[in-house]
Amino acid sequence: MRQSTAFRISAVLGFLAVALGAFGAHGLKPVLLRHDTLSVWQTAALYHLVHAAVLLGLSAWNPFRSRSWGMMAAGVLVFSGSLYVLAVTQIKWLGAVTPLGGLLLLVGWMGLVFGKRGHTPQSGQ
Repeated sequence: MRQSTAFRISAVLGFLAVALGAFGAHGLKPVLLRHDTLSVWQTAALYHLVHAAVLLGLSAWNPFRSRSWGMMAAGVLVFSGSLYVLAVTQIKWLGAVTPLGGLLLLVGWMGLVFGKRGHTPQSGQ
């Protein structure tokens, strides 16, 4: 994946994190309260937003850590995505999928620890 594409996807994920967090807090709040899943939605939104910011930073790093970026992006989709759907639908088996997303996030983080050493974020030059 090209670094510029990763940057754009990261920005879209950040946008969606804010939009979904606000939608859960306002538009879906009655449903989430009725299902007693507001905290599930909030956890999804928190991990989504934090990792979107990390993905944005990684997409500007030189050299680009594409494997870690990919693992974290997939982790956001699986972890937060399964929690979002679980919170709204109460499909309980999604709770078994969520840890796989968490594992992808962890693999992404460990890739940064054990991957090739980079220099610094690109200065935009």
